[in-house]
Amino acid sequence: MTKPALTLYLAAPRGFCAGVDRAIKIVEMAIGKWGAPVYVRHEIVHNKFVVDSLREKGAVFVEELDECPDDRPVIFSAHGVPKSVPAAAEAREMIYVDATCPLVSKVHIEAQRHAEAGLQMIMIGHKGHPETIGTMGQLPEGEVLLVETAADVATVEVRDPDRLAYVTQTTLSVDDTKGIVAALEERFPNIIGPHKEDICYATTNRQEAVKSVAPKADALLVVGAPNSSNSRRLVEVGAKNGCDYAQLVQRAENIDWRALDGIRSVAITAGASAPELLVNEVIDAFRERYDVTVEVVETAVETVEFKVPRVLRQPA
Repeated sequence: MTKPALTLYLAAPRGFCAGVDRAIKIVEMAIGKWGAPVYVRHEIVHNKFVVDSLREKGAVFVEELDECPDDRPVIFSAHGVPKSVPAAAEAREMIYVDATCPLVSKVHIEAQRHAEAGLQMIMIGHKGHPETIGTMGQLPEGEVLLVETAADVATVEVRDPDRLAYVTQTTLSVDDTKGIVAALEERFPNIIGPHKEDICYATTNRQEAVKSVAPKADALLVVGAPNSSNSRRLVEVGAKNGCDYAQLVQRAENIDWRALDGIRSVAITAGASAPELLVNEVIDAFRERYDVTVEVVETAVETVEFKVPRVLRQPA
């Protein structure tokens, strides 16, 4: 039986970013140095396949530090943690390794510097997301106010409208964030922004790639986890840029083939915490059902690399 023809537009860049790659290496190197088990506070990155793979190697994932024994190493996830977490680990004399993405750490440092200058902070982010919790936890309660939408800006209550600065979560929609920043600047003309945009290069690049492929395709599939902020933003960007059917799938087995009946082209990308192995799995699933032509749509080339902490580069 002849398979129907299908064009797959493969967005590039996609998948792992430098911060995710570094965080995974930190867990693997920690297991290699100290042996199993090594504890990880929160999912190291938001991807079930990655977490399950590390669990098989000897990582134990917990949500809070008090679930970890004193005598085993603990790793803090790529999303960052409040200052109280490493302080508690030090008080217990635990070995800990901070796998916070350096670009998230940059936002933490910005917030600290603004606070030292006497400025109250406004954070643009998603309530309850680990990165937002970690960034807000760099300063005392009340010093960082959260806004999620432009509408929130109208009701936020600040200490002094002329002594403000803002930071953002690194995985937000670039376009949506511009609208929130505009609202902040309109209400607080003297608010100070970051020296360089907080939304990270990988988030920006993946969204730009989706903007290029979305208008070409009948459908967009984003390989990623439901709790991955950057993956969910890619779905939204695709839907806003000409793709009528944009869906998040964790793996090939999650594809809704009935919804794709009659299509002639599909765009594929992956969130920053999704490994390329899962993208290839999705492509193979399409090859089983269609006569596939793959076209790579590349909008940027990424060469960023982050070093692992020095403690893991030394002999045990």
